Amino acid sequence: LQRTPEVLAEAIQTVLRKNGYENAYEILKGLTRGKHISMVEVREFVEKLEISSVDKERLLELKPENYLGLADKLVDLL
Repeated sequence: LQRTPEVLAEAIQTVLRKNGYENAYEILKGLTRGKHISMVEVREFVEKLEISSVDKERLLELKPENYLGLADKLVDLL
């Protein structure tokens, strides 16, 4: 997971939508589609976003190995 920071795109996309970005999918597609990205690139991308400072800080703290999305809740449904 540490070598696949693109898994964080889901979290970033969700936060973008929360902050009123209607084109969140397209924004992330431009960053991640068809290429491997680094955590440095992810952090640089997040730093430039016009979102709340709380949301920005939460995204900057994410790492592929600690991002679970809804996995913990979905497991409980099974």
